[in-house]
Amino acid sequence: MPKNKESHFLTKLSQKVKKAIYDYNLINDNDKILIGLSGGKDSLVLTELLAKQQKISVPKFSIVAVHISIDNIPYQSDIEYLSDFCKNHNVEFLHIKTHFEKKNDTKKDNKTPCFFCSWSRRKALFDIAKQLKCNKIALGHHQDDIIETLLLNLVFQSSISTMPPKLKMDKFDMTIIRPLCLLSEQELIKMQKLREYPKQLKICPHEKISKRSEMKNIIHLLEQLNPNVRQTIWGAMQNIQKEYLPQKINQ
Repeated sequence: MPKNKESHFLTKLSQKVKKAIYDYNLINDNDKILIGLSGGKDSLVLTELLAKQQKISVPKFSIVAVHISIDNIPYQSDIEYLSDFCKNHNVEFLHIKTHFEKKNDTKKDNKTPCFFCSWSRRKALFDIAKQLKCNKIALGHHQDDIIETLLLNLVFQSSISTMPPKLKMDKFDMTIIRPLCLLSEQELIKMQKLREYPKQLKICPHEKISKRSEMKNIIHLLEQLNPNVRQTIWGAMQNIQKEYLPQKINQ
């Protein structure tokens, strides 16, 4: 990519992150933010763009990147690369190891192994965030993730809900933020190619059982009807008209 186009592209991504921070009040002065650095493209982009945003005087905040390894799941990232990556962006890096408690019958509880693995990682992130006195955790979910989750919950959970840009977790006294919420997956893929991020050393063995890829296919089909369907769905999530939805009178 020519240097001028590369610079324009990076500026565009930074502006989208800045807009997300402003629109959804994601970051405030004196925040200490833990970044969940999985090693995938999403979390690498998140780390780079937040490190860049940190250099701007308003709001003033600090960040630390944490990679969680689960010793009994053969999902593996290049820890040395992650450490060097963070060092190059002046971000503190920590590597934490934990254990995935497998359940005997996940189907009975309607929970996939991905749910319990994700729960183990999330719990470890909350624990280390508390230890480091962080008040927020930043995750690398992008706009496509949020839209796909909306469709998954609608189709499988009878719920109109998704992963919001900002979520206050009262139980853990922690706030989850998603600064990449206005970025598309294609933009992150483009960034991955530009930066030549390495692939995971070992991928998760349960990746292919996820319904998320099927939601991606549905969105692609909808794009044939409306090329701007992602923006339309995003707008719809912020334009809920309850008076035009079924509401039981007697609960």
